[in-house]
Amino acid sequence: MGGIANLSVRELRGVGPRLAEKLADYGVHRLQDLLFHLPLRYQDRTRVTPIAAARDGDDVVIEGEIRATDVAFGRRRSLVARIQDGSGTLTLRFFHFSAAQKNKLQPGTRLRCFGQVRRGGSGLEMYHPEYRELVEGESPVEQALTPIYPTTAGIGQNQWRKLCSQALAYLQRERPDDLLPPNRSYPYDLARALAYLHAPPPDAPQEQLREGTHPAQLLLALEELVAHNLSLYRLREEQQQEGAPALPLNREQHSTFLATLPFTPTAAQQRVLAEIAADLAKPVPMLRLVQGDVGSGKTLVAAGAALQAIANGYQVAIMAPTEILAEQHWASFSGWFAPMAISMEWLSGRTKGKKREAALQRIATGEASLVIGTHALFQHDVTFSRLGLVIVDEQHRFGVHQRLALTEKTSPDQGRPHQLVMTATPIPRTLSMVAYADLDCSVIDELPPGRLAVTTALIDSSRRQQVVTRVAAACSKGRQAYWVCTLIEESDALQAQAAEATAAELRLALPQLDIGLIHGRLKPAEKEAVMATFKSGELSLLVATTVIEVGVDVPNASLMIIENPERLGLAQLHQLRGRVGRGSQASHCVLLYQTPLSANGKQRLGALRESSDGFYIAEKDLELRGPGEVLGTRQTGLMEFRIAELPGHNHLLDEVQAIATLLRTQYPERVEPLIQRWTGSSQQFAKV
Repeated sequence: MGGIANLSVRELRGVGPRLAEKLADYGVHRLQDLLFHLPLRYQDRTRVTPIAAARDGDDVVIEGEIRATDVAFGRRRSLVARIQDGSGTLTLRFFHFSAAQKNKLQPGTRLRCFGQVRRGGSGLEMYHPEYRELVEGESPVEQALTPIYPTTAGIGQNQWRKLCSQALAYLQRERPDDLLPPNRSYPYDLARALAYLHAPPPDAPQEQLREGTHPAQLLLALEELVAHNLSLYRLREEQQQEGAPALPLNREQHSTFLATLPFTPTAAQQRVLAEIAADLAKPVPMLRLVQGDVGSGKTLVAAGAALQAIANGYQVAIMAPTEILAEQHWASFSGWFAPMAISMEWLSGRTKGKKREAALQRIATGEASLVIGTHALFQHDVTFSRLGLVIVDEQHRFGVHQRLALTEKTSPDQGRPHQLVMTATPIPRTLSMVAYADLDCSVIDELPPGRLAVTTALIDSSRRQQVVTRVAAACSKGRQAYWVCTLIEESDALQAQAAEATAAELRLALPQLDIGLIHGRLKPAEKEAVMATFKSGELSLLVATTVIEVGVDVPNASLMIIENPERLGLAQLHQLRGRVGRGSQASHCVLLYQTPLSANGKQRLGALRESSDGFYIAEKDLELRGPGEVLGTRQTGLMEFRIAELPGHNHLLDEVQAIATLLRTQYPERVEPLIQRWTGSSQQFAKV
């Protein structure tokens, strides 16, 4: 949009310093922000309803004359005005009122009122309706549907309407440029779409507007998704312009490494390893996302990539979101790399004092070739000597900022390190097109041979005793089991208490079994000790919180009980279920749910029972919970769209990619204005 759209809201009538501050806190600084502040829904105030035709529960406009006003004293004092329109009588009731209001509502005054009709003790009533006095000769009713805007404390609906109406008047004076490619048959341009959505005509299809499928909404969603795609693509270009060290593959060393493994990599692993090897050999930063379902062997792919970088004299950083997952990587890489005398270093938030100083020193001098850790890796005092490759595991747990912060830790002459991003949460294609448009995508779509699908059963918690008996039977045959406790609260302390109580109860019920306990409050060494005991087979049953969601590998564990599964997302349940079925025997997962189960809960748990395909489950999760939940990015702002909604606007994504490509190749002058229009100063992708 032109200069007018960038005017400060302070230019508008009625906006003083205090209101401007409230608007700024809400993210509204410019006229453009107001134009994109679209209504949540609409009220129809375009026609007057006779009182006699009003029904209980209807939102209506009525007009009439006040016949009597009084203060009623019941359980709560209220101001009551009786209004009549010739067809019937209705009571207006106000529980909060002033003497001035009472004096204005005098018999003989004509009012137009809007509110919800309710059936009360004295017939039809409206509580706290919006009203105003009718003056002679004014237009009969509103000319458009009345918008209800998203709001915050201290800004009323009438204020929003006045502000947006002024912004629309400016829009008519300076119409914004249409930045999408020409020759597209669309019924609206941007100015008409915005004007329509702020003030739809009386006959507007309200259901379409509610569903977000009206052509005016689709145009805005399309344009926003295109801007988002372009901004991520530009981020990719900026990073790749800086160059990166070319790390050619040492085929002999690579073959030797694969030959030392106790298993043969699958064809899918070999394919992804080849894609990564080709990327690393180029002098531009690799930006690759590897998706693989639970147990598909992403860690081996990461090891192959790390070895290629280390063989070229560069350091590798592996960042995991939790200590338990970072520890699992440490165990895997130590086993594979120890015979090759590769120097490794560990760094987490719990690495303190002299130990931390020594670790930082080894990383800074390049003495440590492979550094494994948690969020601690991107703290400002961590410096690398020659960082050539960054591997980020479970990317959806980190923001884009955090991934990029780690890639900044190189010397200016070296360029960017290569990036390998891994996730065991299969991301629906539609979502990865939006969230990861700056990354190439590889999928490990094959499980190692001999893996059997896990059978999933839904059992009501009233049958808990039967489940306990089933656990006893499985463990008596030498199998091992997990019992997972889930809580809505994020508090580690509460999670730990719930797990401790469950472990105590199961020890009473199953005295013949050795039962272990693991939760987020344990020290890393304690967690490691419990897991090692469970892995060695000394414990039959492990009671755990969701800390065991990713990375733990115990092939003999073939039964998992998940309590209150309705509290977790599908992707998380699928991750947990992936802890069993890692050996060659048939495995089972029992979802022990609480009744009554909501319709949404039934659908979600049903999807888990009918499929073990992580991508199908991720699509279902997206459909039922939305992208912020699936990606875990509610906090990062990554998916905070103004207009677009996923999965509601999934069907636009193929068109989005085509338009973005066309703009980059044929209309490059439109790219920057489009990104600015939709992201402005809050463009969170451009810089860390």
